[in-house]
This record gives sequence, structure tokens and C-alpha cells, in this order.
Amino acid sequence: MADNKKAGMRKGLTNYGDPEFSLFIRKAFIKAKGYSDDALDRPVIGIANTGSDYNPCHGNAPELIEAIKRGVMLAGGLPMQFPTVSLHEAFSHPTSMFLRNLMSIDTEEMIRAQPMDAVVLIGGCDKTVPAQLMAAASVNIPAICVVTGPMLSGTHGAERVGACTDCRRLWGKHRVGEIDEKEITEISGQLVPSIGFCGVMGTASTMACMTEALGMMLPGGATIPAVHSDRMRHAETAGRRAVAMVREGLTPDKIITPKSIANALRALMAIGGSTNGIIHYTALAGRLGIQVDLDAFDRMGNETPVLVDIKPSGTRYMDDFHKAGGMRAVLREIRHLLNLDCLTVSGRTLGEEIEAYPEPWPQDMVRPLTNPISQTGGIAVLRGNIAPRGAIFKQSAASKQSHTGRAIVFESQEDMISRIDDPALDVTPDDILVMRNAGPVGAPAMPEAGYIPIPKKLAAQGVKDMIRMSDARMSGTAFGSIVLHICPEAAVGGPLALVRTGDRIRLDVPGRSLDVLVFDDELAARRTALPPPRKPTTGLRGYYRLFLDHVQQADEGCDFDFLTKRPYTDRTP
Repeated sequence: MADNKKAGMRKGLTNYGDPEFSLFIRKAFIKAKGYSDDALDRPVIGIANTGSDYNPCHGNAPELIEAIKRGVMLAGGLPMQFPTVSLHEAFSHPTSMFLRNLMSIDTEEMIRAQPMDAVVLIGGCDKTVPAQLMAAASVNIPAICVVTGPMLSGTHGAERVGACTDCRRLWGKHRVGEIDEKEITEISGQLVPSIGFCGVMGTASTMACMTEALGMMLPGGATIPAVHSDRMRHAETAGRRAVAMVREGLTPDKIITPKSIANALRALMAIGGSTNGIIHYTALAGRLGIQVDLDAFDRMGNETPVLVDIKPSGTRYMDDFHKAGGMRAVLREIRHLLNLDCLTVSGRTLGEEIEAYPEPWPQDMVRPLTNPISQTGGIAVLRGNIAPRGAIFKQSAASKQSHTGRAIVFESQEDMISRIDDPALDVTPDDILVMRNAGPVGAPAMPEAGYIPIPKKLAAQGVKDMIRMSDARMSGTAFGSIVLHICPEAAVGGPLALVRTGDRIRLDVPGRSLDVLVFDDELAARRTALPPPRKPTTGLRGYYRLFLDHVQQADEGCDFDFLTKRPYTDRTP
């Protein structure tokens, strides 16, 4: 520990103009809870409590806190849990992405404001882990991540189901009348059979797996189901390890580097993970002045096949993945592609950790490189006259890779919702559905609305997929041939604002291009006629105003400009 005079209860003293009085009154108040002077002289380990009655994904937070406390005390530290913002996908209006930066600010400021020598961060549901990592990178005290763990899979009749890929698939059947009201109600009671985050490779599972590959989580921690006893033992070990990290001075800046971020992005490809992973890790990197090289990320896809047979890219669930060895099986298989000298929270390098993994056992959940789920990585980066700063395509969950079709343009989510199922809508399966003004500023907060539903009249004909594109995001649990994160967004004058219904659009994923087939002079004329971007004129107060004034575009992670380190000082390899 660097300076004992500024550690433990002496750290970050309240300013009363007399430091010794500040320490005296702090100890006087905390002794009301029965602490002894011996306890108060120990290293203080904060535990970020993200439990909430609104957050079933974090339903085991109380048990995790107790296990972490036990580990801290066994190692000679003083555990102190504190609450932060808690985010759940289904209980956050308008979207949890709107509140990710707020949770990051809250977590950062609570770590700064309260005395702690290290912090254990309990995350789980989609935006909680990135928010906590962003905060940890900004504060830079020893930090270690623990996730709540994935839920178990359930059953509906003879069919195995799980949130939330099956939510979308079965709801799609309900929309066209294949499943009646009684059955869909029964299904809703089986899709989430236990606490924990989504049991497929959605954003929550993706973030957990990437964080293990990054080195900010102890090995094996990403995939342990929320209800397993091993989840508590992992939490206890993390608490014990947090105390050791204080003594070693092991801070996030020693772990989160361009090379370790590249490891996490490589893992994203190999697991067929959520497209949201690139947004969140771009934001994390930006906190440290590291630019994510999207072209380098795309090249990773040519070297890194999808190896994990899990929905939505495969057929199985997170509890299967855990039984197969979890991320240890994946990282062992792609070891030759990783930066093995990167330090992890264990105090050892990633290479040393892989060497120490248990021996593999026979399984077919994590495929060998010679027999992958997909020969190329899960995500492709597209560029073209619609997306000069890039767009994302989850090729591992798509049925179409190349297509030229007529654009059917929706001006907003509201416009799409009002017209998508109109029997009079002029649309065919070969058309391309385009939705705009759903990006960071336009929506606001880039909601997971990119999974535009198949028009009901086409779905009733048996159409399962068609090309869809927007400046929005898509849930990691979703599937389909969908272009996302078109950058810059339409609401700030991006070229997507120039596309009109009837234009021909060419998507070429192998060629990494996305273009509207309109002459440059016509596009220039359309831009001249385009009205200037407008911000909402009502509700501009508080956090909403802060968000609109400072949110950045998708290629910078949708973080706030004043939270990032600029200019960039490094880049991912």
C-alpha cells in the first residue's frame, strides 16, 4: 500500500478544515455500528451493491455481498458495502443505455467520495458491467469484477427455452397467430426460471466473458450460474484477492491496456458475442485515452472463428457453456491469437493463468478451431457512403450476407411501430427496412430497436429474415441480417438522413461495404435541402439535458465527452 497516512479510514477525508478532526468524527460515527479500532485500522474494501427489487438479474446480490465480505475478512481487510445505481434491461425507460453513463458517474463518484483502498464491483445485467469498468478505469484504485451469473435454462413442454433469444422467437410466433394468448402467458413463466442474467450469449453474458478475457475478473468467473454454490465461492475468493491487490498496488491501468482490450475483443469474436460489446469496450478504452481500431477489430474476424455453440449464433445455453469449461475452454483454444503477457487481477499474466487451467475434458460445446460454428468472427465492420464512420453486422446470427434491395424508410421508432404491420405497407421480402433517428442523440440513447420486426403480412407468409438497418443497437440475444450502429447517426446529419424510400441499397458483408446507390450530386442536393439537426424542445433538464449535450457517437462508445481522455494516446492492436 502506497501511503498508510492516506489509506483506509484516512482516505478521502471530509473537508472540515482540520484533517485530524475529520478522522475523529468519521470513526466516531462508524463506531455506532459496533466497529472496533482494530477493524477500522484494516485495509478498507468497498463492495458496490447493485441489488434492487427491480433487478432479478441481480437477485443474488445479498448472498454475493456476504461471500465477498467473508473473503475480505479472511484476508485481514474491512469490507464495506455501498449502494449504486442498479440497471435492468426491462425496467429502464427509455433504455438502460441511456443510464449507463449515469451509473458509471455514480459508481466513480461513490468510490472517490468514500474511504476504500480497493473495490469489488458486482455487475450482471447488460449495462452494469461496462458502467463499472468505466468507473474503475477512471478512479484507478485496485478493482475486481464479480458478476451475478447467468440464469438456468427452462422448458416449455418438451422444448428447452431461455431468455432472451427464445423470447423474441416465440413472441414472433405469437405476433402471427401461431401461439395463442394462453400459451404465450404460460411461456412467460418458463423463459426466466431462476435469478441471474440472460442464459444465452446476450450482452450480459458477453460482457462477463469479455471481462474475464480482459483480466478484470478471476478465471472461471464469467459463466458460473447465479444459483450455483461455486458462484459464492468465486465471490469469496474475489474478496480475498481484493485485499492482496491493495498490498500489491495492482490498479486497473496495469490491467486495462491496448493489448488486453484487444484480447477482450478477440474473445468477443470467438464467442459470437453481442454487438453491444464493441460499443461498451470502445467507451471503456476511451476512458484511458485508447482508441479502438475498428479496422483491426474487423481483421480479427478473419482469424478468429466462432467456437461456442450458444444462442443466438448456435443452439445451446450458458449453463451448457459452463459445464464445458466456460471461457477457459475458449481462451485455451485461441491462445495463439492472444497477448499472453497481459496482467490480470490474479497478479499473474493471462498466459500463466491459461497454463494453470484444469485439464480439458471431452465436450462439443466449445468447438476446436478445425470445426468452428462459423469460419469467420461473429461481427463485421462495414463502411460506405451511408456509414463513413462505420456500421456493425453480426454475421454469425444472420441468414444473408450480401443483398441489393429497395429501401423502405421509417423516420423514427414511432413511425416504424405505426406502419410496420399496416397491410397497406408496400413491402416485399427483397426490400431493405431502414429506420433512422434511433441513435445516441435521436432516440435518445441508441435503444435496442435495431431488431425491426418482420412486417406481419410477410411473417404470416413464412418470412423469417430480411435485411434491416438503422443507427440503433440490437439486443445481444437477437438474431437476423441486421446492420447496426450506422455512424454518424441521422439525427446529427449523418448520411443515413439522406436515404429515401425507393433508393437501392447494396449490402456486401464479404466486401465490408454498405452503400446507397445514388449519384453523389443527388446526395449533395439532398443534403442542401436537409433541415438542420434539431434537439428536443421539451424536457431539456437534468440528466436528459446532460446526455443530449455531451453524448458522443457510436464509434466513440456513446460515452460523455467530458468523461473521456482526449486526444487519444494509444490504439488497440
